[in-house]
Amino acid sequence: MQLTLTAISAIAGDSESARGRIEEALAKGDILDAQVRTLGEGLWMLFTHTQGERSPSIHQLAWEAIEIGAPEALATKDFPGQLDGSGISCCELSIYERPHESLIAFAGVSTATGSFNLPLYRIFADPFNTSGLILSESLGKGSLFEVHDSLEQRKAIFTLPEELYGMLAHIGSPGRFVVHRVIPRATNNSAAVASIDRLLELPGMAGHQHPLAIVRCDGGLPTVGEAIEPFAVPSLVEGFARASHLGPWMPVALTDASPARFDGPPRVVSLNIEVSLGKLHDSRDLFDDPSFDGAREEANRLADIMRSHGPFEPHRLPFTDDELDELPPPTAHDSSRWVDT
Repeated sequence: MQLTLTAISAIAGDSESARGRIEEALAKGDILDAQVRTLGEGLWMLFTHTQGERSPSIHQLAWEAIEIGAPEALATKDFPGQLDGSGISCCELSIYERPHESLIAFAGVSTATGSFNLPLYRIFADPFNTSGLILSESLGKGSLFEVHDSLEQRKAIFTLPEELYGMLAHIGSPGRFVVHRVIPRATNNSAAVASIDRLLELPGMAGHQHPLAIVRCDGGLPTVGEAIEPFAVPSLVEGFARASHLGPWMPVALTDASPARFDGPPRVVSLNIEVSLGKLHDSRDLFDDPSFDGAREEANRLADIMRSHGPFEPHRLPFTDDELDELPPPTAHDSSRWVDT
């Protein structure tokens, strides 16, 4: 039986209202199992079902669960048939369940789509992070990375390790190029997926999303420890106040996923979940661990350094031409004061 895992997040929502709608779907047999959690000020949901990826009925269920408690989190008034452009982040992974199916569900808080580019590269392509790339025959065969160009609405497949440098040249620009799927060449089955939805329809929301990722672990894939190792050193991602700054990505326990200081630093949480016969078991909060205290201290130190830049880049993200033209008074870009040189 092919099983599909669907992860959903929204920047606002009421977990109790959502849980009620999900329980109705469970009672009807529309889904096999579900977990609903509060994520910062929003929602994080994980479903298992047999309806495949991009199922309209599953997407409508997610839409309704969020609409009940937080219609303001949705970019459109009516369900558009799919979650694309709706203001909801979604990633889905279809698998044939293994006897021991271990996976990690990741969620970013107040950051941008593309933030998982660097971690996914390190998990599946960097032997300094994942020793299995040199110790495991299956991992050593490399992986296919599906990368989406969010500007041109197109995608490309990079074959690693042969095309590593070409891929890095693209995914090093996460504001445009986003790793969506990783497929180990030994199995030709998806081992990881990340959301590619952007909230560009909502003004000022590009860096204020809850991007998602799911990574399968063990059994010829990276171990749980290898999959969370990239977060031991905080990377710089979009987020902070008005979703228009660069700041460190702090790994935290789920209970600490509500940014405060300058609406940051951006957060990332992770849950290790065991799947058996379509049921979700043993959710372990992986970043609720003192071994990540150093990463949190480093993130705070980096936040101090970035905040000291105030309105200067690289802390403030560069303006696009449109954003420059839309600045309010008195900072508005007045073309009449500029003369040719």
